[in-house]
Amino acid sequence: MTHSTPKLYLLTNDDEISTLIDKLERALDTGAVSLLQIRRKATLKQYDLATVYQEAELLVSLADKYDVDVVMNDDLELASHFCTGVHLGQRDGSVAVARQLLGDEVVIGRTCHADIALFKQAKKEGASYGAMGTAFASLTKPRAGIVPMPTLQKTAKVDLPLCVIGGIALDNVYQLRDGLGDTPLEYIAVTADIMSHSSETIAAKCRAWQLKLQNW
Repeated sequence: MTHSTPKLYLLTNDDEISTLIDKLERALDTGAVSLLQIRRKATLKQYDLATVYQEAELLVSLADKYDVDVVMNDDLELASHFCTGVHLGQRDGSVAVARQLLGDEVVIGRTCHADIALFKQAKKEGASYGAMGTAFASLTKPRAGIVPMPTLQKTAKVDLPLCVIGGIALDNVYQLRDGLGDTPLEYIAVTADIMSHSSETIAAKCRAWQLKLQNW
């Protein structure tokens, strides 16, 4: 059975900024990462707006250096300021408005949970992809429900690129592949399986992901 190769979509964590920059530099340098989401939940709570913007500037310019597309998590103003894409949760505003504001070139993602109706709505509003999850029990979102495999398979009929998120790791990603069958998968979103490791091991981890996806 032939499968098109999914792309690795890396989400940042809440590491202190210099540690995060170090980790991302090592990750992006492998060429394994296709899309980067800047997701700094703790920073938003702890720091003033100026710090949030300073951090975002550092992260965006690092991604630019490696020619990796960036999406901001939930923050249309940041995305507009830095001319990046955006990922919107269901309560974070309209995809159509984001598309109008940010233009046709950038990546706009939408959280669709395990709901095929939300996935169809995301396509209608002009999203670049719909994110379905949780794929497996996730450390990041322990209370999120697992998305049933038949729901993921139904996305094939919608003709919108599929992103799968939640608890995906090197040791379970082929379960996802086998469950999906012929269903095309655009992005595999990963945080903990890469970012929770020490800087020294990040490059090896990314290369292992690269190999897994090449053998998809």
